[in-house]
Amino acid sequence: MSLKHIVASTLPLIALGLAAAGCGAGATSTSSATTRTVVSTAAPGAAGNPSGFAWLRPAPPPTDWTTVRLPGTMALAYPSSWSRIHSDPGTASAALEQSGTGLVSEYLNATPQQGPETLQNWAHFRPDHNQDEGDRHEQVLSSAEGLRFRNGTGSCVIDRYRTSRTSYEEIACLVRGSHGASVIVAAALTAHWAHSAPTLERAVSAFLA
Repeated sequence: MSLKHIVASTLPLIALGLAAAGCGAGATSTSSATTRTVVSTAAPGAAGNPSGFAWLRPAPPPTDWTTVRLPGTMALAYPSSWSRIHSDPGTASAALEQSGTGLVSEYLNATPQQGPETLQNWAHFRPDHNQDEGDRHEQVLSSAEGLRFRNGTGSCVIDRYRTSRTSYEEIACLVRGSHGASVIVAAALTAHWAHSAPTLERAVSAFLA
């Protein structure tokens, strides 16, 4: 599911085009134009994870955050200053709108696995899914497998892409827990990534699959 569909009924002023987590059942890649500029993740980081994911430290969310619990054990936490926005049944989305622009500044989405994505193909599947949703200039910045989450193991990709109005950077992870697999996407305007990243990284670290 794309945010262009989510916001049509709930936040009509927000920019269209930010790709959400839902990788619809049967989704396949139809584009070969992805630019894969991959930053090596072989060297271990401070948290024992590959260098691009040293920030990933599984832990409960801050006590003043809002937590949405979904079927099974899946739970998405986000700052209480954000707004919950409409998403499909069994999923959750929250966003922060940039004042005066109508753009989504920061965005979180949690969705159960719905398509052929796997821990092994995730670094290719997610960027190709974004392109199938209409995003352009897809650039993979970093990817890794075997990452530890609070209740499972995941594969993540950090990528950047352009919508019809602006550019976003995202962390997108497929996490397999004891009750199945789910996807968390944490995105922000590329121009604000340095400011937004700590909040998004905290949300990913708190995610329950």
